[in-house]
Amino acid sequence: MKPFNITILGCGSATPSKMRNPSAQLINLHEKLILFDCAEGTQMQMRKYRVKNNRINHIFISHLHGDHYLGLMGLLFTYHLFGRTNTLHIHAPKEMKDIIDIQLKVSNSQLCYPLIYHDLIPDEFHLELETKTFSLYTFPLKHSIPTWGFIIKESYTGLKIDKTFINNEKPGINEIHKIKSGEDYLNAEGKLFKNKDITIEGDALRSYAYCTDTLYDEEIIPYIENTDLLYHEATFTHDFVDVAKSKFHSTAKEAALIAEKANVKKLIIGHFSARYEDTLPILNEAITYFPETLLAEDGLKIEINW
Repeated sequence: MKPFNITILGCGSATPSKMRNPSAQLINLHEKLILFDCAEGTQMQMRKYRVKNNRINHIFISHLHGDHYLGLMGLLFTYHLFGRTNTLHIHAPKEMKDIIDIQLKVSNSQLCYPLIYHDLIPDEFHLELETKTFSLYTFPLKHSIPTWGFIIKESYTGLKIDKTFINNEKPGINEIHKIKSGEDYLNAEGKLFKNKDITIEGDALRSYAYCTDTLYDEEIIPYIENTDLLYHEATFTHDFVDVAKSKFHSTAKEAALIAEKANVKKLIIGHFSARYEDTLPILNEAITYFPETLLAEDGLKIEINW
C-alpha cells in the first residue's frame, strides 16, 4: 500500500509554547507532499522532523490568523536562497497575495521560482486540486474570519493484476491496460483467462479531513462524512465552552460529537490552548464521546492504513 500519512508539525493554538508549535501539518500522499498551514516556526519543525521541504509543491492556508500563516514568508525566502526552480502553488484566502507581495516589495526581492496563487472559493464545497492520485476539496468553517477546511481523498487506482499471471503469461503493455479496464485475456495458445480470475480490486480508498479553527458546526458533516481520519480543533475542555464560543473555537466534547455524527473512523484533536500544559484531560473528555480519538502532538506521524 502506498503511503498516506500526516505529520503534525504544530498542534498548539495562538502562541507557541515549550511543548507545542502553532498549526502546521505535512500530508504525504503517494510521496506527493502537501503543507496544511504554515505557522511561525514551521521551518524549524521541518528540520527537526527531517521533512524534505523542497518536495512541497502545494501549500494550503486555512485562514489569515497569524498562528496559521506567519511562517510562510520565511519558507518562501528559504526556497529562494536554496535556488528552488519548481513552481510553488499557494492556495489561500485572496488577501494572501497582497501580504506576500508587500514583503517582496519592501525587501526589494524577486523570487527565483514561479509562485502561483489560487484564491480559495468561499461558502461552498469546492474541488480545489485534482491529480491522478488524489482530489482535494475545500469547504467553509465557522470562525471569526473566513476560514476553510480541507479534505483529501485518494483516487481510484483500478484493478490490480495477479503477479503470478503476469510472470507466467507475460502480457504486453496493451494487454495489461485492457485487463485493468476489465477485459478477459486470450493467450497465444487460445486459452481464455477470465478477468475476475486474474485481477483483484485495488486498495481501499483513504481520506483525511482537516478542520482547524471553527465553532461547533454540524453543517460540515456532509463534507467529512465517513472520512478515515478527521482532524478537528479542540482548543478547550467543555468547562470552557462559553470561552470557546466567544473565540469561535470548539471543545474536545464538541469535536468528538462531530466525529461521531459524521461516522468517521478515527479522530485526532489539536489546536490546544496554551493554558493546557497537560493535554490528557482534553483527550479523556473526547474519548468519552468518541473512543477512537488520538491526541495530536508535535512530531506525531499517522499512517492511514486501518
